[in-house]
Amino acid sequence: MKLTFIGADHEVTGSCHLIEVNGKRILLDCGMEQGRDIYVNQPLPVNAADIDYVFLSHAHIDHSGYLPLIVKNGFKGKIYSTKATAQLCSIMLLDSAHIQEFEAEWRNRKAKRAGKPKFEPLYETKDAEAAIALFEGCNYNEIIKVCDGVEIRFTDIGHLIGSASIEVWLKEGEVSKKIVFSGDIGNINQPIIEDPHSTDSADYVIMESTYGDRLHGEKVDYIKELTDIIQRTFDRGGNVIIPCFAVGRTQNMLYFLRKIQGEGFVKGHNISVYVDSPLAVEASNIFSRNIEGYFDDEAMELVKQGINPIMFDGVKLSVSADDSKAINFDNSPKVILSASGMCEAGRIRHHLKHNLWRKECTVVFVGYQGEGTLGRKLLDKEPVVKLFGEEVEVNAEIVRLEGVSGHADKNGLINWVKAFASKPSKVFVVHGEDAVCDSFSAELRNDHGFDVFAPYSGARFDLATGDVLFEGVKEYIVREETEEKKVSKAKANASYRTLLEAGDRIAKVIRESEKGANKDMIKLARLINDLCDKWENY
Repeated sequence: MKLTFIGADHEVTGSCHLIEVNGKRILLDCGMEQGRDIYVNQPLPVNAADIDYVFLSHAHIDHSGYLPLIVKNGFKGKIYSTKATAQLCSIMLLDSAHIQEFEAEWRNRKAKRAGKPKFEPLYETKDAEAAIALFEGCNYNEIIKVCDGVEIRFTDIGHLIGSASIEVWLKEGEVSKKIVFSGDIGNINQPIIEDPHSTDSADYVIMESTYGDRLHGEKVDYIKELTDIIQRTFDRGGNVIIPCFAVGRTQNMLYFLRKIQGEGFVKGHNISVYVDSPLAVEASNIFSRNIEGYFDDEAMELVKQGINPIMFDGVKLSVSADDSKAINFDNSPKVILSASGMCEAGRIRHHLKHNLWRKECTVVFVGYQGEGTLGRKLLDKEPVVKLFGEEVEVNAEIVRLEGVSGHADKNGLINWVKAFASKPSKVFVVHGEDAVCDSFSAELRNDHGFDVFAPYSGARFDLATGDVLFEGVKEYIVREETEEKKVSKAKANASYRTLLEAGDRIAKVIRESEKGANKDMIKLARLINDLCDKWENY
């Protein structure tokens, strides 16, 4: 009865954990790494063909994105999830496969010109289709016997429609243990979906820590905040660009925008909202089909009144590439919702290229931005970013809508783990940036009395005895600079040396003026100060 940690260990993405019991091998999530990776993930210690089951917490690609890969490598078992998660994965895994194929095609065009070997996609559409066929959709709160010695139950965790924490009961010989895997714990007071539900008991808990070092703050009036952003941006003739995940965040934004438009909160302008993501369009249809058992009371009340909570007059759905391109030829102020949420891929990058340089526009971030992503760079106020090989100056207003997150903050995480009737024997902290995993673990240990372990990839734990068998591998990813980056850095260093030489010349002129007339020194000081003023306002 063993537990091995594979992914999202001291990192945020790539969730994957292996349980071995009664000769069966089970994955909790099978996610793709996204954004910048800090540590090397250890390989699965078993062949994909030898995995019997996958228990999937929710549909986001950093939890589900490697399912087609293990199918490609021989997995033929069952994938257990909620029914809504299975439906979302039926579109998201196909979308991921299309991205893999497109990237391979693009890289191969470049490789052919350079005489380099052919690049193979991580997986293809046929692998995603084969993975989708293996899903077994389950209801919330239903205990399911998977095989001898293994039972599971999905509990609504309030992160995304269909998202769940997973209770896993294990029995091997005379030993019985219960693991609770949190998945991604949702934020409270999100539109459309329920708040996270608690679980009463566990021997071991595996829990995320994405926002384990911060608080969302007081509840924000998102309707007012968005209204103010749209009003001032439209008044100056700009566009509001909202990078958001196609599944979850897009539907939340549509929920808010429906109310803003319906109540006429933005004065003097018609609100056009473009949803520029085929995946978001399909996901919104799935949201509309999954109502009973998934929507919260407020959303259900709208449904009873015949109101679709996420669709309204003024929403324009952009599916084809031509539809997407046409948006940037529409000169009227508009709101553009487009994926990906961290600006790492997809159509959002085209909209940023067309709007970042315009000071009248606004880019609104409404979710977590991983380390190393373009979204994080924009939030960190980098003055110039690169898009499609070109440098783009960042003149647009950059706004972060605080508190609009699908993840619980530190207090939400602590409240969830403290809701167990008695303390679990051990809490494993995963799915957080390196420093966050450590700080959140220390807080649970020192302030709340939990026995905590923050594993690195490859860590192994004996569930029967409670012993840590191996603490994992803290192996950093070493990145080599490309020749292009080296040349760029060399040019930057040469430019800086030129600037320093100019500064030395100014300093020499100042020193040589020491014995000159007072009026000349004052004149020189004014010239230098004028130069500085002009540069600071440049």
